[in-house]
Amino acid sequence: MHVKTGDTVKVLRGKDRGTIAKVLKVLPKDETVLVEGVNIVTKAVKPTETNRQGGFTRFESPIHASKVMIVDSEGKPTRVGSKEINGKKVRVSKKSGVTIEESR
Repeated sequence: MHVKTGDTVKVLRGKDRGTIAKVLKVLPKDETVLVEGVNIVTKAVKPTETNRQGGFTRFESPIHASKVMIVDSEGKPTRVGSKEINGKKVRVSKKSGVTIEESR
């Protein structure tokens, strides 16, 4: 996957289009990512022993990884390539050429 936990991404599709936020969790098996403050859903919760009130809870739901793009150090969305630098494989911004790990 082109996205890792902690990356700053821009949402390309959906109701939160244009939002720039941080990736909280990556789910590679489903090819989805959990982005902070994006795709908020509301769920009804029944009262339980621990939560006597019940009610509604709001939380982030995963979105498909193809709907986000990494933001480089210049603040623009970019595709991700890879290079070998000093024997290590690193992710590189296709737009600016800067390594992604440096720009975090």
